[in-house]
Amino acid sequence: MAKTVSFCVKDGSVIGAMRQLLKQLLEKKLVDAVLVPLELPSRENVVQSLVTQPEAMGAANPLAPVLPVTTANILSKMTRLASSQKKVAVVARSCELRALIELVKLKQASLDNIVLVGVDCYGTYSVPDYKQFAKGTQAPGDEFMKGIKAGKADSRLREACQICEYPYPLIADITVGLVGSDFDKEILLLANTPLGEQVVDGLGLPGAKDDGRKAAIEKLVADRVKRRDEVFAQTLAETKGLEKLTSVFSPCIGCHNCRDVCPVCYCRECVFDSSTFSFEADKYLDWASRKGALRVPTDTLLFHLTRLNHMATSCVGCGQCQEACPNDVPVFRIFRLVASRVQPLFSYVPGRSVDEPLPLTTFKEAEFQKVGFE
Repeated sequence: MAKTVSFCVKDGSVIGAMRQLLKQLLEKKLVDAVLVPLELPSRENVVQSLVTQPEAMGAANPLAPVLPVTTANILSKMTRLASSQKKVAVVARSCELRALIELVKLKQASLDNIVLVGVDCYGTYSVPDYKQFAKGTQAPGDEFMKGIKAGKADSRLREACQICEYPYPLIADITVGLVGSDFDKEILLLANTPLGEQVVDGLGLPGAKDDGRKAAIEKLVADRVKRRDEVFAQTLAETKGLEKLTSVFSPCIGCHNCRDVCPVCYCRECVFDSSTFSFEADKYLDWASRKGALRVPTDTLLFHLTRLNHMATSCVGCGQCQEACPNDVPVFRIFRLVASRVQPLFSYVPGRSVDEPLPLTTFKEAEFQKVGFE
């Protein structure tokens, strides 16, 4: 049972309360730094920033409904070569934390001296949509949360968020509980680990109850699962068979943006950047003469299928791949659909636990004894 405390929200500003909360982490020296999104002066976007001075928290906005880059990628760059020697609080959404856990298991990141602060997530917009939403708004994070409080359906939410079954952190030292709480009056903090409890105790906050949280999460998840199943059915119909699959991927220009932004596609050297797929002109002409016409760039379908093979078990459904595609290839839909079929075969939920072994690195003699199709 997580220890639960409450942090008072003044004047209905959830963002104001979050800023004050994070500021206290630094002022009370409970952590040495906080990795959190800060608003740009224009307020039209946020950038992940490593904050060490309490006064800089005046621009913090971890509730801004936008995800320009995943925290997992950033923390991997910070800790892959050597773990942090100072205590850093990392404020992130569920999909970001799940991706981070996968990277830790892949030896691409370290959690040493890291305090994971997971925030309940109601979804995010694309970067252009967020810019339009935030334009002329003094407090875009608060405006978004007011819409949530009013129960308004928001068609601007990214599709990845509309079908995400994990709006709450699966793994975090401290959970910022918004779902099911009266968040315009108080923010709930759930200490899930001894480290989280140590930090929460240092804040000296009063105890609280989270009685409505479980039911509210179940309702939110049920709504998203219903939408997810609709998307999966549509995607399956649009991609079933080689001809349809090839057609769906036909706009791909081989830019590899989807790979570059994916938090769990981590290889330092990718085969698709090597000389493996470099050929002389005569090779291309030979293939073209045999087929009558040769699509270029070549091997785009192979690229996506190879990516699927490599990371379907670790896909957390963040949707960054589709956001990065310049030609609107439904990469997320396809990867998410395949992952939804592959992960249950191993009874695996990516990012659920740092101690849960990766399926592709674990051999179990009893699994997959029956191979083939009926």
